[in-house]
Amino acid sequence: MAELRLRNVNKVFQQTHVLHDINLHIADGDFVVFVGPSGCGKSTLLRTIAGLEDITSGELYIGGALVNDVAPAKRGVGMVFQSYALYPHMTVYENMAFGLKLDGAGQDEIRSKVESVAQTLQLGALLKRKPAALSGGQRQRVAIGRAIVREPKVFLFDEPLSNLDASLRVQTRLEIAKLHERLGSTMIYVTHDQVEAMTLADKIVVMNQGRIEQVGTPLELYNQPASEFVATFIGSPRMNMLKGKAAEDLGGATLGIRPEHLQVRTQGEAGDWKGVLRMAEHLGSDTYVYVDVAGVGEMTARIVGEMELEPGCELYLHAPSQHMHLFDAQGKPVDASLRRTA
Repeated sequence: MAELRLRNVNKVFQQTHVLHDINLHIADGDFVVFVGPSGCGKSTLLRTIAGLEDITSGELYIGGALVNDVAPAKRGVGMVFQSYALYPHMTVYENMAFGLKLDGAGQDEIRSKVESVAQTLQLGALLKRKPAALSGGQRQRVAIGRAIVREPKVFLFDEPLSNLDASLRVQTRLEIAKLHERLGSTMIYVTHDQVEAMTLADKIVVMNQGRIEQVGTPLELYNQPASEFVATFIGSPRMNMLKGKAAEDLGGATLGIRPEHLQVRTQGEAGDWKGVLRMAEHLGSDTYVYVDVAGVGEMTARIVGEMELEPGCELYLHAPSQHMHLFDAQGKPVDASLRRTA
């Protein structure tokens, strides 16, 4: 059983309050992603779960047992860091076997576990190589394998793909997702990349300034953001946020519209915003247009496929009402029943 519960967890470094009353339940077998901007406390929270940071106040339970004062090696967690942290003088086999040796496992048990995990991670042919002879993706798989062989209750990943190039990030991300499917283990993954969060997670924990802003499935966060912060952080390109009359007419302080929900027209209709195209980004599968709208500012729209447009041309933007997100002055969603019709 690898259920985790955090109750009113706080972390203070000297005079700096880093984590504020963290309350979180992670069910056995969940793949949970902590996401947020740099400095939001997500890595500190992960290190607190691992036991690498002490809890200032609050309680942490793993598998129903209180582990506040339990040493990291006794918590049943396996951690994979942003840096691979492999021993350069050891082979792949020796790196993966090192933790088991420290635990006092016998040679036959070590060989059986390492070879089995190596086959799962497609490292079987690389066991005699040293890290210098491996690619970045292979090194990361070795680091993951080193954690797996110890059969932890919980896997902790601290931005494990940050050192990989774009194509390797995609490939390794898929491998991690497949690994979770095969093992069924509880996994907690830290990233600042919301695309990784959306594609990997069963549940996303969005953090901001040491606090949890929202917990939910990727689509819950995308479709029903619980704050203006979540709305702008989840989704790429980020949600358009309109202040002033556009929001006030509907009874709010800020009107949010995702770029993919804006309809782009060359002829205006009632309710459209009229603007001038500043720039278009042609990506083949999509076209992103950046439009200067008088009295509103710049708005971004995503068009599926190609649309031939010249900078300086007039465009009209329309947002269906069902795709409008309205927020009050505190950045909280305005209840649909309180909205006014523009």
